[in-house]
Amino acid sequence: MLGFITRPPLQLLSLLCTGHRIPRTSVLCTQRRPRAMAVSSSTSWELPLVAVCQVTSTPNKQENFKTCAELVQEAARQGACLAFLPEAFDFIARNPAETLHLSEPLDGDLLGRYSQLARECEIWLSLGGFHERGQDWEQTQKIYNCHVLLDSKGSIVASYRKTHLCDVEIPGQGPMRESNATMPGNVLEPPVSTPAGKIGLAICYDMRFPELSLKLAQAGAEILTYPSAFGSVTGPAHWEVLLRARAIESQCYVIAAAQCGRHHETRASYGHSMVVDPWGTVVACCSEGPGLCLARIDLNFLQQMRKHLPVFQHRRPDLYGNLGQPLS
Repeated sequence: MLGFITRPPLQLLSLLCTGHRIPRTSVLCTQRRPRAMAVSSSTSWELPLVAVCQVTSTPNKQENFKTCAELVQEAARQGACLAFLPEAFDFIARNPAETLHLSEPLDGDLLGRYSQLARECEIWLSLGGFHERGQDWEQTQKIYNCHVLLDSKGSIVASYRKTHLCDVEIPGQGPMRESNATMPGNVLEPPVSTPAGKIGLAICYDMRFPELSLKLAQAGAEILTYPSAFGSVTGPAHWEVLLRARAIESQCYVIAAAQCGRHHETRASYGHSMVVDPWGTVVACCSEGPGLCLARIDLNFLQQMRKHLPVFQHRRPDLYGNLGQPLS
């Protein structure tokens, strides 16, 4: 089953489900906005449609590509202009050594196959976290967690290397030491114009740092992306509330494609890929299993939000300068 959301004249969200052969069922969550926030000059079918893909990556890169390609092809058949894939869409390895062994450069075979897929489907692709062997691979023997954005011709139009690495110990979830195999990026990429709007690139753990989302919004972002592989403990506690918070404070759409299920014997992910609008409403989401959900992006609604709540005009950067320093 595939579900997608449309926006009728009064912006009251309706659920439309049609049968398709894709992995398991995608579930959409819908909520109503206040009437004052529910006015648009566009009909729902004029709004750009985006697809959010949820997968269970394993160490098998060939099978992972097959699964992702099927979802992208389905997204294109449904009329989506842009499809979002989660962090580690290429693979999730069993250990750092296997991660390094399976990684590739941006001009390698796997990304070439995704470029061809984008061209054939005539769709933009957000490849949410590619294990990239950078130009410093020979010196560092470490990789980058790289969010790659392809246009519908298959060209790389932006690449963002994850700046906040997830080195944490969560009771009940096991330790995560991303820095064992990964180098942090040191540059935020400016928002990129796409058929769905101006997109700001981020990855998973980045969502815990609101400074990043605010900087991207101030730079013109209308959509923030957080492709992720959230764990089974942090997921139920923090996933939705963080995404909704980032949407509300930045007054952007937030699109978060997620890994789900068990990847191998030592790792599992929470799932629940979702789209959140600038009001903080979850307008589309998947459940636990692999699948696809779609939502329409209403930039007119976004502009109305920013007009009615002009928070960026009310910011006081003159007061914030000494805050945000590391705690002693």
